[in-house]
Amino acid sequence: MTTTTSARSAVPEGESTRARPGRAKPMSVDDRRAAIAAATVPLLSQFGRDVTTRQIAEAAGVAEGTLFRVFENKDAIIDAAVEAFLDPEPFREALRRIDPSLPLELKMQLVIDRFQDRFSGIFGVFAALGNRPRPPAAPNIEIIVGIFERLLAPELDRLRVPPADVFAFVRIIAFSSAMPQFGPTTGLDSDRLANLIVHGIVGRPNGAAEASAATETRPIAEPTAPRGTEPCC
Repeated sequence: MTTTTSARSAVPEGESTRARPGRAKPMSVDDRRAAIAAATVPLLSQFGRDVTTRQIAEAAGVAEGTLFRVFENKDAIIDAAVEAFLDPEPFREALRRIDPSLPLELKMQLVIDRFQDRFSGIFGVFAALGNRPRPPAAPNIEIIVGIFERLLAPELDRLRVPPADVFAFVRIIAFSSAMPQFGPTTGLDSDRLANLIVHGIVGRPNGAAEASAATETRPIAEPTAPRGTEPCC
């Protein structure tokens, strides 16, 4: 027993901790804040401002006291969660993952699906939070127009309008079809909406090619962000 005790005491202090494989590296304050905010986002749609710090702590996998070591109060956690939710980059990345080589109609369907998911989430979160002010948004339309240009590059010579106009039109369609008070009443799913966007509502009669060419000579306005939808992009 004496020998065993001496052997254990010979191990330098802290050695047992370093020997444990797979021990998680302590998170920085910024990383901890981001993890808590991300865990809070799904709770906002369900509970709104009534979400408790205990629920947030359980979702984040931390002790409740940990929340207040990195946030001033519950409102600060909610603000951080909303800001994280409105970050447009994950949405843009979802659009970038659409394969440009897919058929045009399928690409439009996938684009509409992603826009509808984005808008539905925004509607849900802010409906749950009431009139709580949102963080300021600084949209960069050029980024998402560039995504559309890449996505539509294989069909560029077939388009009657530039990709910027396609983006603006798709966003309008997706925004209205995602509204909970309106979208479900249309009876149009993303498949049918994509078909209408790509093919229109009428066939092209004889002589329409000349009319189409004349239409294409009209100047096209630069796209602007519809008020209130900036965070989507």
